[in-house]
Amino acid sequence: MSITENKKAFHDYFIEERFEAGLVLEGWEVKSIRAGRAQLKEAYVIIKNAELWLIGCHISPLTTASTHISPDPVRTRKLLLHEREIGKLIGKVERAGYALVPINLHFTKGRIKLEIGLAKGKKQFDKRETDKQRDWVREKSQIMKEKNR
Repeated sequence: MSITENKKAFHDYFIEERFEAGLVLEGWEVKSIRAGRAQLKEAYVIIKNAELWLIGCHISPLTTASTHISPDPVRTRKLLLHEREIGKLIGKVERAGYALVPINLHFTKGRIKLEIGLAKGKKQFDKRETDKQRDWVREKSQIMKEKNR
């Protein structure tokens, strides 16, 4: 079950491979995510000391959050992956010029997971071509609907 998606990622990047990563979260963050108060729009993933970190993910704290903590909505969160997956990602990002992009936040067996994509950046003409294709598919379906009437 998907919680939130990063639609901008598909507009800006070609997603080549996908990985499912766990997140290190605090209790108030889990409650907020379950309430649907997370946003991935400007988030990105970096590699630091052979670990993956999610930066820029905004999780709005609930008003019922505990009083003895001060929640930071955009704190840096650690991602959990197998060592061989991290090694593969490090190799691709450093050598082949790929980027790591958060795609969506979802539940898997009651746990909150983040799907990240190994992505190559799109050029401006690629973005325009994607928009043209999407518009053509939409027009084609409208024409078919009108013919079937």
